[in-house]
Amino acid sequence: VQLVESGGGLVQSGGSLRLSCAASGFVFSEAPMSWARQAPGKGLEWLSSIWADGSTVYPDSVKGRFTISRDNAKNMVYLQMNNLKPEDTAVYYCQIGGGSVVLRAPSWGQGTQVTVSS
Repeated sequence: VQLVESGGGLVQSGGSLRLSCAASGFVFSEAPMSWARQAPGKGLEWLSSIWADGSTVYPDSVKGRFTISRDNAKNMVYLQMNNLKPEDTAVYYCQIGGGSVVLRAPSWGQGTQVTVSS
């Protein structure tokens, strides 16, 4: 199983970024997928999940600003982030699984750094 995140960078407050996650080594089309992040000095925070049927769920903290999507033909999952704030600065990870329980996953990829300047 391999998950490779990309698309992070430095963006000004109010800006947007689209993160990508390339997945391999499992039947992607059948797997729920999630995004999480870890801000400096803090624990992992669950951000969104998408199921095989395309249904999605978000915590209130990002609902309306973040959108998760997937492309089963390309084994990719995406996170569109709009109206970014300095508090969104973190390393962002994708993970197999749905819901906040994914935070219990024992291993994570390298993530992609997002830095939002004020």
